[in-house]
Amino acid sequence: MKRLLIYGLALAASLTAMAQESTNSGVRRRDAAQKQAETSTPGVTDRMKQKLGDDNSSLSEGDVQWMRVIYRELDLNKDANAPLYFPEDLVDGDENLFRIILRLLANGQIPAYEYLDGREIFTDEYKVKVRDQLDRFYIYYTEAKGSTEKNPKFEIQESDVPTNEVLSYYIIEKWEFDNRNNRMKTRVEAICPRLHRSADFGGEAQKYPMFWIKYSDLRPYLAQQEIFIDDDNNLPTCTYDDFFTLNMYDGEIYKTRNLKNKSMGQLYEDPDDMKRAQDSIQARLDGFESKLWVPNREEIIAAREAREAAAAAAPADSTSLGDIAAAAAASSSDDKKATRKTARSTKKEKTKKTKVKETKVKSSSSSATRSVRRKK
Repeated sequence: MKRLLIYGLALAASLTAMAQESTNSGVRRRDAAQKQAETSTPGVTDRMKQKLGDDNSSLSEGDVQWMRVIYRELDLNKDANAPLYFPEDLVDGDENLFRIILRLLANGQIPAYEYLDGREIFTDEYKVKVRDQLDRFYIYYTEAKGSTEKNPKFEIQESDVPTNEVLSYYIIEKWEFDNRNNRMKTRVEAICPRLHRSADFGGEAQKYPMFWIKYSDLRPYLAQQEIFIDDDNNLPTCTYDDFFTLNMYDGEIYKTRNLKNKSMGQLYEDPDDMKRAQDSIQARLDGFESKLWVPNREEIIAAREAREAAAAAAPADSTSLGDIAAAAAASSSDDKKATRKTARSTKKEKTKKTKVKETKVKSSSSSATRSVRRKK
């Protein structure tokens, strides 16, 4: 009987401990789930952030054999860049790029970094305070629920988001040659919105670069927003992440990383010279990968057929470069022959004249001698 009582007390104690542990674990799970819900966007998990961030990270130093850093300006007035601007207002949950960026900054979900003219440093030292940026660009806000001094959060009304003034972006591209698979890899490293704001009395709008956002921080959220890029198909066919990863944008090169830390406008004062330099840089980037490989037999035959077709399509009365070169060579050979003939004839004439003079001298000298002898 005593043993049964002891077993009963021990069983009750174990059940109580298990119940308490399960209750504590449930509380911990609920707290973790609540914290996850507060700090993340629906559809974006920590695992997704880690995976997309790792996929977009730079290669190791041993894998990279060549790299070029390119700065581009994306003008949203161009048709190719229109998906970054439209819809201007919030429509059926669809947001344009700047609304997504500003919402994530206001919620404290991504950091922003200071815009430095040509020296971008993405470290904690150069992180900017969101409140200071909102005050600097006169964007109205209020304190959001759950905001603290260490983790400030802000609420911005839809009408106060200056989407109609963000009309261009700066992006930083990295062109890297991957030694693992011998392929060129192009990726976007950072994005900077530019605010186009006119003065109170009109005039030309001033462009203000706002801040830099690392694309690896922004990418998990861009992968959730679908967009359509074709007027003939009104269904969304890709995401913002596809738009940047596949380089579907159209941007002019305004700077390349160089020792002098100068932009294209500073290096080339003439607009025509700058345009030629931009085209030359883009051509070298596009042709870098193709120059690494020896053409195969099919490519050589296709190139030969293309040259033959171009030669056959040329007008009959037009003279090719080869014909011009042959004619020039023939004329030069004829000139050389004529020069040689002239030289020979001149030499013969000089020889004849010399012989005639020698004959005259001999004859004159002989006649003088005879006359003296006769006198004797």
